[in-house]
Amino acid sequence: MKKKIFFLFILFFIFIFFIIYIFFIKNTAKNLNIGNNNNSQEIVNKFLNISSYEAIIEMKVQSNKNINKYKIKQCYIDKENNYQEIIEPENIQGVKIEYKDNKLTISNSKLNLATMFENYKYLTENNFDLFSFVNDYLSNNGSRFYEENNYIIMKTKSTNTNEYLKNKELYIDKKTCIPVKMVINSDNKKEAIFISYNEVKIN
Repeated sequence: MKKKIFFLFILFFIFIFFIIYIFFIKNTAKNLNIGNNNNSQEIVNKFLNISSYEAIIEMKVQSNKNINKYKIKQCYIDKENNYQEIIEPENIQGVKIEYKDNKLTISNSKLNLATMFENYKYLTENNFDLFSFVNDYLSNNGSRFYEENNYIIMKTKSTNTNEYLKNKELYIDKKTCIPVKMVINSDNKKEAIFISYNEVKIN
């Protein structure tokens, strides 16, 4: 009889222990999910507050007719001081678009040509740079982000009037907190721009 009672006591103890264990595992998993969400929000907030950056980008422009590829150096010191320089293709290599002190300079280092434009700030609007994405994200109430695999994906709509460049997706590596690619396309997704970010330095 005593052995039976002892056996039942052991079973009861194991049952209670199992219930506590299950509760602990579920609660821990819930806390981990909350932590990941907070971490993602912190990464997004940090990105939205960048002050400057440098990057080498590889850009593929896809249309109904053809596909063009470019390699570009982007350097943004601030909103009033930035430039982009074409590295590839070779036929337009060295073309540099620079905005500084309220002046836009478009030059080609090979041809030694330069054209100056004053007080035409809209000419420097570039739908492919990170600052443009930040501006669109903050300006659009429908902007959102979510996690997928090793990325935080930020989605927004472009403020640009070009109907072929309406939708934007930016992929940020969760480990490095650095943008790795951007996809820009039209609503029908027939026209698209794919950008890969290399050698990125963000401040």
